[in-house]
Amino acid sequence: MPYTYRDSGPRAPPVPQSARATHSTGQTYKELKLECQQKGKLFEDCDFPANDSSLFYSEKPPVPFVWKRPGDIVKDPQFILGGATRTDICQGDLGDCWLLAAIASLTLNENTLARVVPQDQNFGPGYAGIFHFQFWQHNEWLDIVIDDRLPTFKDRLVFLHSADHNEFWSALLEKAYAKLNGSYEALKGGSTIEAMEDFTGGVGEMYEVKKAPENLFEILEKALKRGSMVGCSIDISSAAETEARTPYGLIKGHAYSVTGVDEVNYQGRKVKLIRVRNPWGQVEWNGAWSDKMKFDDFQSHFDKVEICNLTPDALEDNAVHKWEVTVHQGSWVRGATAGGCRNFIETFWTNPQIKLQLTEKDDGQDECTFIAALMQKDRRRLKKVGAEMLTIGYAIYESPSKDEHLTKDFFRYHPSKARSKTYINLREVSDRFHLPPGDYVIIPTTFEPHQEADFSLRIFSEKKAVTKELDGNVNIDLPELPEPTAPQQETEEEKQFRTLFQQIAGEDMEISAEELQYILNAVLKKTNNIKFKKICLLSCRNIISLMDSSGNGKLEFNEFKIFWDKLKKWIGIFLHFDSDRSGTMSSYELRLALKAAGFQLNNYLLQLMVLRYSDDQYQVEFDDFLNCLIRLENASRVFQALSVKNRDSITLNISEFINLTMNI
Repeated sequence: MPYTYRDSGPRAPPVPQSARATHSTGQTYKELKLECQQKGKLFEDCDFPANDSSLFYSEKPPVPFVWKRPGDIVKDPQFILGGATRTDICQGDLGDCWLLAAIASLTLNENTLARVVPQDQNFGPGYAGIFHFQFWQHNEWLDIVIDDRLPTFKDRLVFLHSADHNEFWSALLEKAYAKLNGSYEALKGGSTIEAMEDFTGGVGEMYEVKKAPENLFEILEKALKRGSMVGCSIDISSAAETEARTPYGLIKGHAYSVTGVDEVNYQGRKVKLIRVRNPWGQVEWNGAWSDKMKFDDFQSHFDKVEICNLTPDALEDNAVHKWEVTVHQGSWVRGATAGGCRNFIETFWTNPQIKLQLTEKDDGQDECTFIAALMQKDRRRLKKVGAEMLTIGYAIYESPSKDEHLTKDFFRYHPSKARSKTYINLREVSDRFHLPPGDYVIIPTTFEPHQEADFSLRIFSEKKAVTKELDGNVNIDLPELPEPTAPQQETEEEKQFRTLFQQIAGEDMEISAEELQYILNAVLKKTNNIKFKKICLLSCRNIISLMDSSGNGKLEFNEFKIFWDKLKKWIGIFLHFDSDRSGTMSSYELRLALKAAGFQLNNYLLQLMVLRYSDDQYQVEFDDFLNCLIRLENASRVFQALSVKNRDSITLNISEFINLTMNI
């Protein structure tokens, strides 16, 4: 079920009272600290050791770093000295100014800061070399425990640090965030909005300053008053411009935080000002108004503004709104649900599909407002194994009346009603939409097909909205097994089979798996309209397992006749989806092929089928298709036999379970 919460007013969002412990021991921060205190030892984190593996994954440290605890660096270390402020943050030798800009914004909201940086920890009585921080990840809060060993060179912190060398909360926060993402190197390069969301669980929106709405100043003013975190940056045209300094003292390709806006009277007229913070703590705007700049100058010099709304309040008017949030977790799996964007019509329809019902208009409006935010999971953590940010986006379609997975033909003949502004390789793509009340389907996708990732889709709506995945219930529609045909009523085809059967089986008219393999391959070889490799012995054993009513491991003639009717139907289905007569069909078509055979599966089961029965080119051969159908029908018939009437569950002991699995 999607997780939902309601919120209203300009305050920090409601969050869980406790975050999930993540340490590999299963112990909480308090339990680990108490254990260290009882043993009289300082904590050493086995999950994020003080060695090079926690620093870099693609390079070696440029100089020999030494891991030291704050007490080994200064005489009187403090966790927070005189309150946590933006001046506590100075960038070190790591390209994570995007993170620093977010931390600077974090210090402006006391409640939000206290959530990320728990205040009940210090270097005083009870100190055990252990600290913890809390971050939001994919709709849950995680408690990240670290030891306080920090990388140094010549007794100075290498990475993020406070201007006051006795203060360590910001350096420890950076370490915890590095641990969350796998290493310090994983923090190189990023978007301020990414860290802002991880600090708040809020929703991000990005504006291009030159194309922003006319009321951008009011949007920023309202966002800051509500405690939203705001960042900005200047685009670069090439890598050579990275961190290039402009004549006005601004740094290109660098993440800044917006800490305030104001409107003042100056020489008889009102002037709009904005305060922009450089997380380096130096290199500031040297134009008019010093640290504050005119908003007109801001619009001239900056290119992007990123806002992380702590609550997704409407930015268009002054009324207090209640928003609802639903979250859907999903996956793109190659060969099954990784269909790519609309450019790839043959596979686009196989992507996950989320139905959105907009039931109420905005107050005084004819439309419904919502934000759709698509996030790809864990890509920063996966950097060390070569994973890059995928290019992602989504399209929104008006939904037909039926609650079922939409097929290729629907998308071929129906245009989208809305879509994300662009496909882009950011962690999250989010946009605000205004659509009439009605039913819609959101299709989250990667740009290219066959690209795998887990994702989270969040829908923020001003009025009540209902969302659900069009995954389909698992539904099996199997016909009753027919009664055997009397010999005098057999068709000409059945008579030919009986003759062949007698030649191979002998007087008992029963055949083994090996004999069944010979018969099927001999008959199918003469079938001109299907191209396939030989049916394997395993398939034949599975056929006997499905059809053998006596349990002697052989197939009687009447059982074979019933199976032959099934096989003809399955061949017809396969040929329908093997449109080029290559002897294979695309694994992306497997959903419809199985449904045609009576098996409606959800995404999870479909992915299992694709992983087992398709090749590395996402193709399914006839023999694999046959095996898949046989095992599905066998499992379904066994389940039906064991289940109580109209129930969708069965109870088995260990002996029954092993017997069941060994015979399917």
